[in-house]
Amino acid sequence: MELSAKEKIDFIAKCIFRATGVFIIAILGGIFLMLLWNTIAFLIEIKPWDFISGTQWNPSGVPASYGILPLLVSTCLVTFGAMLIAIPIGIGTAAFLSEYAGKKLRNVLKPTIEMLAAVPSVAIGFLGIVILSPKLGELSSQPNGLNALNGAILLAVMALPTIITVTEDAIHSVPQPYKEASFGLGANRWQTLRKITIPASAPGIIAAVMLGVGRALGETMTVLMATGNASAFPKGFFHSVRTITATIAIEMGEVPYQTTHYYSLFAIATVLFLFTLIVNLIGEHYVNKFKKYQAL
Repeated sequence: MELSAKEKIDFIAKCIFRATGVFIIAILGGIFLMLLWNTIAFLIEIKPWDFISGTQWNPSGVPASYGILPLLVSTCLVTFGAMLIAIPIGIGTAAFLSEYAGKKLRNVLKPTIEMLAAVPSVAIGFLGIVILSPKLGELSSQPNGLNALNGAILLAVMALPTIITVTEDAIHSVPQPYKEASFGLGANRWQTLRKITIPASAPGIIAAVMLGVGRALGETMTVLMATGNASAFPKGFFHSVRTITATIAIEMGEVPYQTTHYYSLFAIATVLFLFTLIVNLIGEHYVNKFKKYQAL
């Protein structure tokens, strides 16, 4: 192929890739503007402070209440519980796969774990209702176990494939001379993993955790089925809660169009969007920080 033809193909490919990138950014920008537009329409009718600090969410009541605080705390509670379970298990499993498991065992375990990500969230929610919920109900002496702990455990299961896969890749990508130098100084495998491998792969591990947090924050069906959907202010892991995503899923299909209630659902979606953005920015900050540490 002639040089001019190759340059022409490169130019066309560059234009296509640039157009797809701009198209994706335009879609994201359009979604954000739609959320912002409807949120402003809501905040014209409801004072922002009442929306942020209100402790009751009851749009159908008389008078209606639009306090997001119980939904926000419920979302944070379930996500925190899920990460409390998923992070140590995920990092430990990834370290085992990368450093201790034999090649045959690794070739079986890793695809099996990755396949867990393909299980539909409705199936995991169903298992939570049928298997996990009765056990938690007995544990807490309640009629059922549809509570924040149930949702946290199920979200941890859903986040684990992402955390394990990305963390294992990060640990596996640590240069071999790092480990050989540690072994040469007399360190054993556990000391090398704890002092060398995990710190060197910290950016990838943090990215894995952030992806897991994003997975937990954005999940809808599982938390809708497993947490009881009580919009009251949560008092602990053994109480029923309702997350922001579950609220949008439950109410959006029945709410009258262009009413205060309708706009309020866009407002809580905007809060979730900003919340997720902040989490990602914090994760990016620490990723860059560890990259600088590695460059020293």
